[in-house]
This record gives sequence, structure tokens and C-alpha cells, in this order.
Amino acid sequence: MRKLISSVSPHIYSSLTTQRVMLDVIIALLPAAVASVIIFGLRSLLVIGVCVAVCVFSEWGFEKICKKENTIMDLSAVVTGILLAFNLPVSIPLWQAAFGSVVAIVMVKQLFGGIGQNFANPAITARIIMMTAFSGTMTTWTFPDAVSSATPLALMAKGKISEIPDYLTLLLGNHGGCLGETCTLALLLGGAYLLIRRTITWHTPVAFIGTVALMSLLCGKDVLAQLLSGGLVLGALFMATDYSSTPAEKWGKVIFGVGCGLVTVLIRFWGNFPEGVSFSILLMNILTPYISRLTRQKPLTGGAKP
Repeated sequence: MRKLISSVSPHIYSSLTTQRVMLDVIIALLPAAVASVIIFGLRSLLVIGVCVAVCVFSEWGFEKICKKENTIMDLSAVVTGILLAFNLPVSIPLWQAAFGSVVAIVMVKQLFGGIGQNFANPAITARIIMMTAFSGTMTTWTFPDAVSSATPLALMAKGKISEIPDYLTLLLGNHGGCLGETCTLALLLGGAYLLIRRTITWHTPVAFIGTVALMSLLCGKDVLAQLLSGGLVLGALFMATDYSSTPAEKWGKVIFGVGCGLVTVLIRFWGNFPEGVSFSILLMNILTPYISRLTRQKPLTGGAKP
């Protein structure tokens, strides 16, 4: 008779590590980072560098003070820094970018237990806090020549349809907006890489973008302009797919994506803000435990209640 060996979970091991996943995300974000430098100039690289450096230092410092295991080598703080920078305008004062980085790491991530235990996406939450605290600088869109430029969504909200850039310009990103959200082509390249690597699945991005497309069509809006403008593609591919703050089950991911799409459209078409991606992801992050409970698969060995 063979010896029976028992042990605690996990029982299935994989070579996939947090560092490996985060490295894939960093590689996927590189095309958008390069595009931001081409579109907005070298200052975009400075904003990205400040956000990444402060995020990494904040994580190291907090864990040092709290005598916790150092986790900066898992690269999650680097990803948070890049994503936060991608949600900021190029003209943002660097001290404000640093403030947002501390908020993302300390308040949203570490105070809730660190990676895997944060209830919301750190970069998204920090951006919303910054929009409240620094509304002026967070909504100032400039090109390297210091010429102010409204975002396509702001033009749509004001009814200035004739001033909206053509589809090719929207695809390539040569217009006002946050650093990482304007060049849709670069984001799609990064998203394709993540899908090929199976770092993310298609469920949330397709449900998110598809819902916005369908609702735009039903509401008589320019569907392509809605899809290519704002932070929709950035949010759908890189932030609504966050492992720790979104559902794990396939149907949970679909419900999450549909919810994000509906809230985004609600704010874009009838809200006071021209963009609603950040708010939609944060709201659905809060609802994630309930979605997960609803879509959780029942164990095969589960018997009927007596």
C-alpha cells in the first residue's frame, strides 16, 4: 500500500511568477511609452521616471518601516508607476506626480496588505484622488510647444464635432490627452502581446469595449470616435484586467467588463465629466467581491444540503 501524503494548498505549482507577469505588462506598455515621447516630447519620459521611482521607493520605505518582506523585485510597483504616469497629462507638476505615486502605493496598495490584497487598482484610485485635489493641472492638455489642446472627448461633450480629429489621428494619438491613452495603435499592440502570452484573457476587454461600442451605436454617437478617444483602450486592456481587483471567473470578467462599459457611457454621455473610464473601473472594483460570489463555480464534490 502506498504511503498517503497530505499537505496544505497550493497543490498545483506553476513556473509563472508575479515578476514574470509584471515583466510581461511592462513590455506590453513599452510601445505606448515610446509613442508618448514621440507625441509629447521628452518630458513624458521624465513624468514616467518620477512616477516609477517614487512608487518603488514608497514600497521599499513602507515595507522597511513596517518590517515586512521587501517586494520591489516583483516589479508590481514599477507597473503601478507606469500606469499612473499614463493617466497624467505631460504638463503635470512633478511633485504632484510624486504625490499620486505615494497615494497609489501606500494608501491603496500597502495599507490593504500589499500586492494581491488591494481592493482597487492603485493607479486608477490615485488618478481619481489627484483629479479631486489638482483639478486644474489634471485637466490641462498641452503639446511640447505649449499650445493648449482639448481632448477629443471634451470636444464631443461641447458639441464641437467639426474640431474632432479624424480617425487616423485618433488611432495614432497626435492630440491632447494623458500620456499613455492617446496612441490607440500602441496600446493595441501591447494588448495583443498580453493576449498572446496569456497574461490576460479576452473576456473583460472585449466586454468593456464592446459595451461602449453597442451603447454608442444605440445612442447615435460616432462609434469609432468613442472607441479611439480617451482612456477606454488603456483601461480595458491594462487596468480592468488587474488580477487582484477584478473577478477571476470567466463570466465574472464578462460582467465586470459590461459594468465598466455601462458606467463609462453613462458618465460620457450624461455626466459632468467627458470621460468615465477611471470611475467605472473603480466602481466595479468595489463590486468585484459580489460578482465573484455570484459567478463562483461550485465544487464537483459538493453535496446537496440535507
